[in-house]
Amino acid sequence: MILTIYPCEQTSSSCRQTGKQTLYRKLISALGLKIFQPPVLTEMPKSHTVFSLEDFNLACEATGNPTPTFRWLKDGELFGSETEGSGTLRGDNSSLDMLEGEYRCYASNSLGTAMTQAVKVNVERESQTYCIHTKAVNVGQSMVLSCNPPESSPPPSIHWMNMNLMHITRSERVTIGLDGKLYFANLMESDKKKDYICHAQYREARTILPATAVSLSVKPSNSVAHGGKPEFFHHRNHSQISALKGNSVTLECLPKGLPTPKVEWKKKDGVLADTTGQVINFDRWLHFDSITLDDDGEYECKASNAHGSITRSFTVTVEAAPYWVKEPQNLMYTPGETVRLDCQADGVPRPSITWRINGQLLTEVDEEPRRTVTGGTLIMKDVNIGDTAVYQCEAKNGHGSILLNTYLYVVELPPQILSPDGFIYNVTKGRDVALHCESFGSVDSQKSDTGALLSDPLLYPRISILTNGTLKLSDVSHNDSGEYICSVQNTNISITAKLDVFRPSEILTGPQAVRVVQGESAFLDCDVDTDPRLRDYQVVWKKGNRKLEETSVDDKYTFLKNNTLKVTDVQLNDSTEYSCEVITKVDNVIAQGSITVVAKPDPPSGLTLSNAEGVSVTLSWSPGLSHNSPITEFIIQAREEYHTEERKWTWEELKKVPGDFNHVELTLHPFSTYRFRVIAINEVGRSRHSNPSDHHSTPPAAPSINPTGVRSNSAEPGTLIITWDEIDKRFHNGQDFQYEVLWREADGSNVNWNSGRVRSPPFIVNNTGTYTPFEIKVRSVNALGGGPDPEPEIGHSGEDKPEEAPTGVSTTVMNSTVRVSWKEAERVRGRLLGYRVALLIEQSQHEEDRGESKTSAEVTGLRLFSEYELMVTAFNSKGESPQSPPHRFHTPEGVPGPPASLEFESPTEKSLILSWSPPAETNGVLQGYIVQYQQGEILNVNDPKVKHITLDNLDPNSHYVFKVIARTKTGQGPPITRRGATLLDGEPPKNITVTSGNTSVNLSWVPGERNRNHGFHIQYLKKSGGGGWEKSEQVNTTQGFYTLTGLQPGAQYHLKVVHGNSTHWEGEAKTGKTISESRRGFATQGWLIGLISAIVLLVLILLILCLIKRSKGGKYAVKDKESKEVDSEARPMKDEAFGEYSDGDEKRSDSQQSLEESKMGSVDSLAEYGDSVDIQFNEDGSFIGQYSGRASVPHGNESSGPASPVNAVPPPPVAPSMSSILNRPS
Repeated sequence: MILTIYPCEQTSSSCRQTGKQTLYRKLISALGLKIFQPPVLTEMPKSHTVFSLEDFNLACEATGNPTPTFRWLKDGELFGSETEGSGTLRGDNSSLDMLEGEYRCYASNSLGTAMTQAVKVNVERESQTYCIHTKAVNVGQSMVLSCNPPESSPPPSIHWMNMNLMHITRSERVTIGLDGKLYFANLMESDKKKDYICHAQYREARTILPATAVSLSVKPSNSVAHGGKPEFFHHRNHSQISALKGNSVTLECLPKGLPTPKVEWKKKDGVLADTTGQVINFDRWLHFDSITLDDDGEYECKASNAHGSITRSFTVTVEAAPYWVKEPQNLMYTPGETVRLDCQADGVPRPSITWRINGQLLTEVDEEPRRTVTGGTLIMKDVNIGDTAVYQCEAKNGHGSILLNTYLYVVELPPQILSPDGFIYNVTKGRDVALHCESFGSVDSQKSDTGALLSDPLLYPRISILTNGTLKLSDVSHNDSGEYICSVQNTNISITAKLDVFRPSEILTGPQAVRVVQGESAFLDCDVDTDPRLRDYQVVWKKGNRKLEETSVDDKYTFLKNNTLKVTDVQLNDSTEYSCEVITKVDNVIAQGSITVVAKPDPPSGLTLSNAEGVSVTLSWSPGLSHNSPITEFIIQAREEYHTEERKWTWEELKKVPGDFNHVELTLHPFSTYRFRVIAINEVGRSRHSNPSDHHSTPPAAPSINPTGVRSNSAEPGTLIITWDEIDKRFHNGQDFQYEVLWREADGSNVNWNSGRVRSPPFIVNNTGTYTPFEIKVRSVNALGGGPDPEPEIGHSGEDKPEEAPTGVSTTVMNSTVRVSWKEAERVRGRLLGYRVALLIEQSQHEEDRGESKTSAEVTGLRLFSEYELMVTAFNSKGESPQSPPHRFHTPEGVPGPPASLEFESPTEKSLILSWSPPAETNGVLQGYIVQYQQGEILNVNDPKVKHITLDNLDPNSHYVFKVIARTKTGQGPPITRRGATLLDGEPPKNITVTSGNTSVNLSWVPGERNRNHGFHIQYLKKSGGGGWEKSEQVNTTQGFYTLTGLQPGAQYHLKVVHGNSTHWEGEAKTGKTISESRRGFATQGWLIGLISAIVLLVLILLILCLIKRSKGGKYAVKDKESKEVDSEARPMKDEAFGEYSDGDEKRSDSQQSLEESKMGSVDSLAEYGDSVDIQFNEDGSFIGQYSGRASVPHGNESSGPASPVNAVPPPPVAPSMSSILNRPS
């Protein structure tokens, strides 16, 4: 590649030749020489059709000096005489028939001959008369009216009109074809006319020729009332179209059918929108006004109506008639120069090049060794004046030919160098450069700045000197920089040229091919490196061939500091090639990239329904633009409108098909009306839905499905109620939809089915017996028939209570667990839901349900040393059977529970009296008690009636942990545990806080934690007004406070705390004013604590009194208890009596009552066990509920209820006990 930077006259051969020709003319003018010019054609003829002598006109005009003469050849022979001044032919005195043929014009003078291309003239005579032909057809049929005008180049334009020259109205149904014929897709009665006339318009001849008129008669007919699938008038399914580049091409699809078909076009191997084609003539034509090579490819049209569709494909091959790539110029030369005439043409197929001289083929003139022809290039060496001539270059292929005339004029002038002196050539390393030395005359070999001749190829293999004096350097390096001299032989004429070599510019990181989602921003890089001397470079961004301009930061295009291009908010029209070009004064370099904007596809269009057969229909559509992301899937949605209210219409997904589908066969419900729409999906997302299709209704049919959920729902004996899940209206499939109900007894005695019909469930059958099994089935029926035969289900008539109780009840006792078993119930008269086990103990009842699959149950948590009574019943949804005969069993003796209570009294600082009450759950006969305390002392109490013990010689400074354990012959039970200590001898308080009121004084103190209670008196004396000491009532140290009342307001009092004869505290107080000791804050706090302690003590006393009252009120004789009417169903059962039933391991209760207590009748047995609790089993044997009743009492905190009628617990002391003090932690 040769890259140079010149002024205009140096940059191209045309510029250089222009400068050279200008210099020649100046020299000729200066020398007073006369300028001659070979012929140059200015007007040339065209092929056309003539209808009269006036239409015949073949133009041929030329300029030249001397003035050219003109002659014509017709069909290769001389036509007419040679003329001068003008060569245009006109048909003035000729016969019209003799004018038809092929013509060529020649213009000549003494310097040469120019010639035109051959043109054709067609002759047609005008015809103004026409006859009328009549055609008769039926309504709905298709029709073609022919038109055959005379041929012409260019072809005529066809117009269909009536006798009044009014155009026939065209539409999708009535169309003019490319052949000029008038096509009717289907005929209507309104098409009936007597004057369909075809007119051919020849624009070149300014002539319109009418053809034969047609009278069209349209008859009514019923044979095509329903129409049919589309067909094409031209029955070819595929057409091969060869087109010439730049010409207009039209692809035609003319369908026929009723209703009138719609036509859609697409490019099978590309996108139709990317071509230059336009859909016109009511979608019947795909027209290319000036077709390009990119329009080459496969095209398809599809015609469709309600009955189906048909397609036709076209293969378009775009070729090209010859066209010029490089044309030779008319130039002057001096003798001795080398002339190069470049005649380069292209086309598809590639044209051949032919050279002529003055109209004669080179093969017909004398051979000249100085003249060589290589392809489209003619070279003449060492030209002389005799070589002046007009040269013709003709390019020809199968699509036509083109011809150019160029003259070569040789004039004799003195030597001159035409290239400028001192010109600086800039080039980058590694490229080629040409140093020009245009001249006429002989030129010396060029020299470098060292004076060395450069013509020797052995010394300088990278350097060559061309015939026009140009010095060409290949693969230049920095060492080639410097000055070069060019001189003319035998003269002192010379010029100098300077060569500067630069490092090539480079784009280190160019723009890439990026994919961007629509609406986001795209970035294209352009990292540049240039020669340090070329810092003043320019970076140009182009979108396609359009240069991009930056306006503001917020604009579409932003150029960042590192030459990066930012494209904001990319849209679909931003998808194209982008280039970054770096331009310096020496070179330019380009890097290409692209932006591909991906977006959601456009919605499909052109929804059509075809091939409707029964409940099947084919839905077809045309995909929308995919926007650079292939469509992966189509979603077909349907909306059923016949069986649904309009306000409840919804679109539901019906089917999905891959993205390369454009149709789908749908199977629908009968007797329904649908509309469809399609959604396209690509990687970006879902398109908007297409416009809905036309309505499509399916014919009715017999039901295809039967209702599900057929079952009996009988409530009363003797009645069979059959019900089912209703079928959606969409599945009724026709009018008069009903349900046919069939039933018969399931024992096989009757093979015939009873039946009845209803419009909705339920269906009731009477007089069916109690819980009788039936075979039942329900079938869908409508006016056209019934659905498939359903499989029968088993149902039953209504249930009644079971008649018989379970038998064979037996038990196995294991400690507090009993396993109950029985035989399966009979005569249940319904579906057995399970068994109910009832346990009674001392008027208390517990019930439990057991699933029908098991005839045993395991009950845990029973009270030890107790007698139980057990009954079993069976139950169904209507109720229970009678109870089985009572079955009795005993639970064994066990260890007792802990004593119910444990209390302390401390008569001295070294002794304690422990008192306890018997266990709430003795679980047997008590044998006695064991007393333990912290130092390991163990005391046995072998008399169960003894419930207290005195402990002496205790350490007053220690706290003890005391345990009392009850025992039976089975063993020891758990202990009751308390922590306590003895009380210390205390004294009256010495730290007293005094608070005064208007007529009272309040004294408060903090009692000692373990101090024994002391009684003392408070003495007080009014200091003024006389009087003696007064004394309060006795006050206990445990009170924590005392209030002196009835005092005189505003008086000063002297106070004392006196015990016996000793005074333990003295102070003063004034009513109406608070007097405190020096430690006032602590005293105030102590008074508050004392007040709270007193309130707590009062609450405890009230609780103890309530417990005593309850215990006394619950005692009565066993016989009295048994004589009273007890509603066992109204009292809750206690957990102490019944634990949970379990199928697992045996569990032992820690709080069970003794058998003795239950047999003899404890004082609170009715209160605790008088209520009944029903606990049922599910069918699988699991519990429905849990036992309810009293929660078990934690050991050591039980109430002090008596253990037996003969062992009553002693009543609590009237005065408050000190247990709360004894139980305080140390």
